[in-house]
Amino acid sequence: MKIDIRWGAGNADDMRKFAAELVALTPDVMLATGGTTVGPLLQASRTVPIVFANVPDPVGSGFVDSLAQPGGNATGFVQFEYSLSGKWLELLKQIAPGVTRAAVLWDPAITAGIGQFAVIQAVAPSLGIEVRAVNVRDAPEIERGLAAFARSANGGLIVTASALAIVHRDLIVALAARHKLPAVYNNRLFATDGGLISYGPDFIDQYRRAATYVDRIIRGERPADLPVQAPTKYELVINQKTARALGLTVPPSVLSRADEVIE
Repeated sequence: MKIDIRWGAGNADDMRKFAAELVALTPDVMLATGGTTVGPLLQASRTVPIVFANVPDPVGSGFVDSLAQPGGNATGFVQFEYSLSGKWLELLKQIAPGVTRAAVLWDPAITAGIGQFAVIQAVAPSLGIEVRAVNVRDAPEIERGLAAFARSANGGLIVTASALAIVHRDLIVALAARHKLPAVYNNRLFATDGGLISYGPDFIDQYRRAATYVDRIIRGERPADLPVQAPTKYELVINQKTARALGLTVPPSVLSRADEVIE
């Protein structure tokens, strides 16, 4: 079996170029990760089978007709339901009770960015937290936005799921440390790279499950007949070293739920 790989790193122009390149290779199936990848692949072909993983809102993004009956040439695995976004804010309040303001790093150019921010906004009043959106478009904008936000006290940070957040991961974690902002992330990569806490789906499990769909399609099944599935495993990762640097004591009730604690 031959496998061709492209990595767009969140760049829209590269995504479109690489999608066209892959379709031109006439593959039996294409595997995509994230919503910013699936869109260009569907624009390039409505016939080559596509299996996706870690896509937040495939119906809202127009990738499939419905979860139960995808209907086209794409199917796969949902990254998470939008309700998870509210749990990030709840976690922030649990580990840093003094937080009354939260910067929310988001990508307003994607459907998932809008959906995640809407849920966070809806939950915020019940937790006594005021939220402010910070665009994750590029490094200078992230730096300016967080620097301005951090000028006032009692702040925290929520990093929503997007390709650009992953691209700027090191910068975001460094800025959270520099500005002493307790932060909750959507992906364990942030916590293992020095971020305070992450809560989200087990991405490795999603890729394993996606591999089974790839196999079924190669054996003759159609994407339209394979339902889009939700995550079955979530993981909570806590970086105790970062907590101590911020002067925070993670409550035992939160620690007891952790899948991994980094000392």
